[in-house]
Amino acid sequence: MTGRYGLDVRIRAISVFEGVVYHCHVVDPTNPHRPTLEVDAILREGDADATAGPLLLGVAEFIVMVGGLDRARPVLRELRDRGRIVQHLGVDHIAFPTWTPVPAPEPQARPADAP
Repeated sequence: MTGRYGLDVRIRAISVFEGVVYHCHVVDPTNPHRPTLEVDAILREGDADATAGPLLLGVAEFIVMVGGLDRARPVLRELRDRGRIVQHLGVDHIAFPTWTPVPAPEPQARPADAP
């Protein structure tokens, strides 16, 4: 199933600092007009908490992840209309007031004869 504009996107952040996503990748490219953010990163105080506000993803990075400006433009218009495009340090970002943490994998038991 795809979104209104033909693709949906689930984004996984792997590096977050002071509320800004610095490294991420697309996990599921099937819904850009409703982008969701998953966080699989070490988070320290101030990175992703009430003091940091929403997590921010650069609009330019989003454009690349969804396949270019033509595909991103209607999505960005919709996000702007919903107040999800914000300026941070003079650059447009998509604000994610909510996001999902990715649980750490369970440690694997080592065999008794392992070094």
